[in-house]
Amino acid sequence: MSDIAAHGADLTVWYDGACPLCRREIAAMRRLDRRQAIHFVDLADPEASCPLDRAALLARFHAQERGHDPVSGAAAFAAMWRAIPLLRPLGLLARIPAVLWLLEKAYLRFLRLRPRLQAWLH
Repeated sequence: MSDIAAHGADLTVWYDGACPLCRREIAAMRRLDRRQAIHFVDLADPEASCPLDRAALLARFHAQERGHDPVSGAAAFAAMWRAIPLLRPLGLLARIPAVLWLLEKAYLRFLRLRPRLQAWLH
């Protein structure tokens, strides 16, 4: 049974619970997810369900919508945004290929800065 089906959520999101920046982002998303449409999986938990290699899931943000393959990077953020009514317009905008391309470029830039941001937040 998939993680989505097991939890009744429309979307599963895997995140790095050891990353202070990631924890803050997910805490904000949890507050916005009033319908509880998202099942958040903390990869810092050794018991966490991992459909892919744990290292791959930790290297990039991943999400999986019910009935779809997992996506990563900007596409995963867009899937998460679509699951939250307040952010849904951003997620729908990201379905435009040029917009998703720009978001992915921004995400790749963020990944290069992430180690410094994590150190700053510790």
